[in-house]
Amino acid sequence: MTTSRTERARSAPPRRSSGSRTSVALSLGLALIVVMAAIYIFAPQLLPADVPTRLQDGVTLALSVLIESLPFVALGVVLSILVQVWLPAGVLERWMPRRAWARRAVLSLLGMIVPVCECGNVPFARGLLMRGFSVSETMTFLIAAPIVNPIVIITTHQAFGFSDGILVARLLGGYAVANLIGWLYSRHPAPDALLTDRFRATCEIVVHERGGRGRRSLAQFLVELRAVMPALVIGSALAGAVQVLVPRNALLAIGSNPVLSIVAMMVLAIVVSICSNIDAFFALSFASTFTPGSLVAFLVTGPLVDVKMIALLRTTFTTRALVGIVTTVLLFAFALGAVVNLLA
Repeated sequence: MTTSRTERARSAPPRRSSGSRTSVALSLGLALIVVMAAIYIFAPQLLPADVPTRLQDGVTLALSVLIESLPFVALGVVLSILVQVWLPAGVLERWMPRRAWARRAVLSLLGMIVPVCECGNVPFARGLLMRGFSVSETMTFLIAAPIVNPIVIITTHQAFGFSDGILVARLLGGYAVANLIGWLYSRHPAPDALLTDRFRATCEIVVHERGGRGRRSLAQFLVELRAVMPALVIGSALAGAVQVLVPRNALLAIGSNPVLSIVAMMVLAIVVSICSNIDAFFALSFASTFTPGSLVAFLVTGPLVDVKMIALLRTTFTTRALVGIVTTVLLFAFALGAVVNLLA
């Protein structure tokens, strides 16, 4: 089936310039750091007397997150391009088991060879649906891939090592909740009803990419950087701002509470929307004040149901399906965090 450019353009939603979105996001992230300095210079009375040390700590923290995470982000983008652009079609299907539960179990480990964060795994998952994978199987991949992949394993180990079981709890938790959601939605009587009408219409149209692999690789590289870098800059600045502007005793009061600390870090994970490839470095800045279970809850919640991921998932799944996914992830993350606090 073919479709004219005019028809595709008419059906496509209006989009803002990607360069404009990137500039705005980067500006916001940098502005947070500038605001910390401006408050100290023009309104020092708003901050405690020890602000010079705290300001220096905040800026140092923000810059350290950027510097430490950039190599891992670059590596993740390159590996994502190799798989999405250069992997021949049909390779994945030949290795899939026949039983439904076994296919979901394998797909939840697909992130080990398709190391894309939540920024890139949604387009990849849409491709799996178009290739004939079921909705529940694709959901299993979507939930597991941002956590169960080598880049996330490396960065989480770099940040925490094996202390307090944070790394192990994150990996096992991501794998378990993905298969739980896959099993729940495999029992849905009408799986196609979980998909948006627009996505089902898109599946009927075959769109061929123009240009060679080199051109597509460059385009994909730019697209993924535009998706990851704003979140990285904003998250880094926010980490520094929280440490500087929020009183230390308030952080200690919340962070030391085994219940409130989990809730607080889950809310933070949803709002901050940091790429899963580098969110461990952000969480590390709270390690001295928050419980291990709250850090695990943050590391499980963020990659799966932050505001950025929800927006991406909404391009494919209905609101009702998203409510079920988000609710399951939040309940599971809270329970997992509580168990880690009990064992730590």
